[in-house]
Formats: sequence, C-alpha cells, structure tokens
Amino acid sequence: MKFHEFISFAVASALGIVPTLWGCTSTSKVSNLSVAEFADALSDPSVQLVDVRTPSEYGEGHIAGAVNIDVQQADFKEKALAALDRTKPIAVYCRTGRRSADAALKLQDCFPALYNLSGGITAWKDEGKDVQVPQSYEIDEFTTPAGKSVKMHALVHASIWMQYGECNIYFDPVTKNGARTIDYTSLPKADYIFITHEHGDHFDKSAISDLTKDGTVLVTNARCADMLGYGKVMANGDRISLSDEIKVEAVPAYNRTDGRTQFHPKGRDNGFVVNLDSFRVYVAGDTEDIPEMKAIKDIDVAFLPCNQPYTMTPEQLVAASKVIAPKVVFPYHYSKTDLSSVAGQLPGLDVRIRQYQ
Repeated sequence: MKFHEFISFAVASALGIVPTLWGCTSTSKVSNLSVAEFADALSDPSVQLVDVRTPSEYGEGHIAGAVNIDVQQADFKEKALAALDRTKPIAVYCRTGRRSADAALKLQDCFPALYNLSGGITAWKDEGKDVQVPQSYEIDEFTTPAGKSVKMHALVHASIWMQYGECNIYFDPVTKNGARTIDYTSLPKADYIFITHEHGDHFDKSAISDLTKDGTVLVTNARCADMLGYGKVMANGDRISLSDEIKVEAVPAYNRTDGRTQFHPKGRDNGFVVNLDSFRVYVAGDTEDIPEMKAIKDIDVAFLPCNQPYTMTPEQLVAASKVIAPKVVFPYHYSKTDLSSVAGQLPGLDVRIRQYQ
C-alpha cells in the first residue's frame, strides 16, 4: 500500500467508513440507560443481552435471556465477537454498571447500537424487575490446601455440579429423574463435563448441549464418545491433566455380584478421581465395592452410589467407605434405598445425605 493510500485508509477507519482488523467499524456509541430505558430496549427482540459478570455471579441470578461472557477474561472481545451477531444491537450489564461500562467501551465499535445498564443488576432488582434464579440446590463448601473454594451442588440422582473457584465442573448431568427436573440453561456453562457411562440416568445429550460453551471439555468413556461423536476418551487407569491445577484419573466401575454383572460390565465404564489443586474428589459412577478401590487413596470427598441391584447395597457402601476412608462420604444415586443405618456404621467418617434421589 502506498503512503497516501495508507493515510486515506487510516482516516477512513477512524471515521468508521471501513472495517478494522476486528471486522468492526467506528459508527456506534454507548448509551447508558436507566432501568426503565434498559427494559424498554430489551423489548426489541433484535437486541442481544450480555451479562459480563463471572460465571458464578451469573449462576446466582441473571436477567432472563442473557448470555454470559466474562469481561474480566483476557479473550473477552474475541469471545463476544464469536458469540454475537454483529449486525444487531447489544445490551450489557454487570453488578453495578462499572464492568459493563468497560465491556461497552471494548465493543462499541463493533455493533450498530450498544446499551449499558446504569446501576447494573443491583438497580434492576431494586426496581422490582424479575431476575432468573436457578433452582435451589443443597451446597457443601470445602477449601483446598491452597485456599480455593470448592462447592458441591446436589442436583439429582447421579448429577453433580462442582464449582472450583470460577471453574464449573459437571458430572453426569441429566435433565429429569422421577419428579425432579433440572433447568441447565439457568446454570453456568461448563468448563468440564464428565460422563461415566451411557445409561439414561447419567447420559443426556440435551443437558450436555445446554451446558456446553466454546471451550467446554467433555471427558468420558469410548461408548459415550461414539454416541456423541466427540469427547476426550479415558479408559480405566488413564490419567490426564486438564490444566495446571486439575488432574484426572479414570478408575474402574462395574458390578461383580452374580446376576448383576450385565448392568455395568467390567472395563466399560469409569469412575473419576479428580485432583483440584491436590483436593481429591472421587466420583464413583455406577459400581459395587470392587477390589480396585483399595488403590484409591487420600480422598477428601467421595460420592458413592447406593441403589441395589444396579450399584451398591448399604452394606457394600459401608465396606467401600472403610476401604477408601475419605474425609467426607456422600451417598448418591440412591433412589428409595434406606440409608438410615449407614452413618452409624461409619464412626469417625463424615457421612452427608443430600437429595441425590
């Protein structure tokens, strides 16, 4: 390009006449709107609503229809441009309006109109506007040796949601079990999804789709990966590092009692031992108390199934707990199994019964 052509291009870019390197033009400005004005703007179905808070904040309650793109992430602009339609206006909000103002400045050249909610979702709620709040789940919170928070959410049956700092991890997410239904669209998108095996109370394509975002990593066995057409496959004994802080081992999960081996044959399904910054969580999947559990050591939290004839009897759960000796035991997958005698048989262990029915 000749010098005078370069100058003309630069001037045109500054005036918003030609696209920039991001494919954006300098033609829009940010409009800071009151709650009433923001609500009016959202009545236009073409407006794209973006919650720029962290996934954890989003999961605690958000304006209906909002997509979550965290402005504090280094690749915020790239993610926003990939997820949104650049031919349509966008509306952004955060907790009080500061982060969304920053987000608006980063995106103002890229959309035909951009609206920022003054006062954020705090002002929105203060004026009595509706917020979409996820269903209430029982939560147990732990702290890793490095001081990070790990929250365990009891969803349903075999479905577990864990929050490790800002990282959202799901195990066997299933939308419906019995009378309980989980709305995964109201929960934060997954950074990691683990699927133990293909049975319908563990494997749900709809739930997986609802939780998946750009960059979500799904870890499963070969059968589920074949059924989905994708996934990071682990077999019993495999070890992988998902990040510097998150390391995973796939462990055996199977039935060993005569007359039950057809439910979960040896070698097909996985349990998972997940290291979260040296905080060790064992999610057993569907299994009985098998000899391989002797090798599962130094567990902080164990999720053990109890639903005969498919998994363990209460007696087998007690035996498995004694072998593994975790600091905390969560019986799960138990349906109508009577667990009232379990805690009394495990003195010294912290046994927590949550709503994994």
